[in-house]
Amino acid sequence: MLVHSRGARWAVWAVFLVLFLPLFALPLLVVLGASFATHWSSVLPSGLTTAHYEAATRGEALQALTTSLVTATTASLLALATGTWAALAAAALKRRHRKALDALFVLPLAVPSVVVGLATLVAFSQPPMLLNGTRWIVIIAHSVLVTAFAHQSVSAALARLDPAYEQAAASLGATPAYVLWRVKLPLLLPSLTAAAGLCFALSMGELSATMMLYPPDWTPLPVLIYAATDRGALFTGSAVAVVLMTATLLVLLAVSRIRTRASYR
Repeated sequence: MLVHSRGARWAVWAVFLVLFLPLFALPLLVVLGASFATHWSSVLPSGLTTAHYEAATRGEALQALTTSLVTATTASLLALATGTWAALAAAALKRRHRKALDALFVLPLAVPSVVVGLATLVAFSQPPMLLNGTRWIVIIAHSVLVTAFAHQSVSAALARLDPAYEQAAASLGATPAYVLWRVKLPLLLPSLTAAAGLCFALSMGELSATMMLYPPDWTPLPVLIYAATDRGALFTGSAVAVVLMTATLLVLLAVSRIRTRASYR
């Protein structure tokens, strides 16, 4: 910590708790409490029950969780591949062209996600790419929305990468393909796993674009949460939201456990 005196450290922690608890922790605790409640007419919930979790882990909710996991995993892999390729290609471009490519990938973040959903719907509702009404249009929209994060993460890692490793491998006769696969990508693996985790988390919680695109047989979990709360089933929706948060955190924890030789350098 940059603050050295004990009093100043206590003040920093106090400010952190004052800001963290009401803005971040309290809303999550409210959702967690509502997921176990049957009534909430006072400060604390009453009528504690686990029936909401029984509904949130079977039938339609379980299918929606599987849909979200498949969508997020596929979209993350597509975004990671596209973003990494673009970052590697941009590293060899001139500064002006590199800025233009970066702006192109950041563009989906500059507009509301519902606009991205509408653009995807219009683009893939006519032959020869008729994907409207299929799961793939949802996956493509999620990929477009999260690719920018993968691209920016890999680009930042490339800027910090020491070129001496590549130069040493090239001086020993390694081909450009060998340098890419055996030198550069292994050094980028920590950034790649971090980007994959971020893309996965963002895709798991995406709602606006998904609402415009999802077919009836491919309903992600955020859509189910919205539908439950919209019809007044707040406690069931809270339980489903806790399941969504738990599944996302477990996947992120698994990704964070990945260790590579480059992470120890």
